[in-house]
Amino acid sequence: MLVKIILALILICILTAVTQIGGVVFLIALFTFRIIDDRFDRRWVRVTTKTASFVTLYLVFTFVIVPLAAKPFGRVPLPIFENKNLKPANFLTCLLNRNYVKLELRDITYKVAEDMNNNFPGAAVNYLDANFPFIDNFPLLPHLSHNDGKKLDLSFQYNDSGTGQITNNIPSFIGYGICEEPKDEEENRPEYCEKKGYWQYNWLRNNVSQSNKDKFTFNDKRTKELVKRFAFYDGLGKIFIEPHLKARLGLTSHKIRFHGCQAVRHDDHIHVQLK
Repeated sequence: MLVKIILALILICILTAVTQIGGVVFLIALFTFRIIDDRFDRRWVRVTTKTASFVTLYLVFTFVIVPLAAKPFGRVPLPIFENKNLKPANFLTCLLNRNYVKLELRDITYKVAEDMNNNFPGAAVNYLDANFPFIDNFPLLPHLSHNDGKKLDLSFQYNDSGTGQITNNIPSFIGYGICEEPKDEEENRPEYCEKKGYWQYNWLRNNVSQSNKDKFTFNDKRTKELVKRFAFYDGLGKIFIEPHLKARLGLTSHKIRFHGCQAVRHDDHIHVQLK
């Protein structure tokens, strides 16, 4: 019995850390588990039914209850399917409740995505990790600062290397880890930070498969325009992108800053945040 309690507590902690709401949903699901135990004799039926029960509860909470409950906390979800100009790079971002932002940041992002599509027909803005729906300072691992509804990561803009046409796919399954590397003549902050002992700075680059990299071509013009359009809004306080890309793209806004060696490299995505 004690072992079961310890395992349940560990599972609750993991679910909470990964999804914020998963631990609470599991506790609620325990009530349905008792009913299932009383109703079914075969173990495999009980296990299957309990799994289905938890998954169903989790999906109902994630896509029905949480979006409504998050509003009093000042956070709203970014779109999943309903906006053709703005979409998650990976559906798991939404499934894990990592797609919540302040209303002001959502409105800015909507406008930027619309402007991008108007200027580059067919181009969409892909978002990566944002924030959890509830509670300031609740960590969105492994990020250092995505904990208040004010932060959002975005994919770069790419072309299909084979056709040369706009693509709204991205080279990395998780959205991170495939980088637009510094050229020989450019500042190499990733190398600098690694030499200073910040092992985490290049960890994703070194551990994410690079097999898709050659299928995509970094689009300088559209990526520059994406950053500039975010920088235009007074509500945006900071934009993080690797220094060699800021120089290469000719970006001059004072909002565009180096994020520090204690973070991770930002030549695989753009980070924007409200003031």
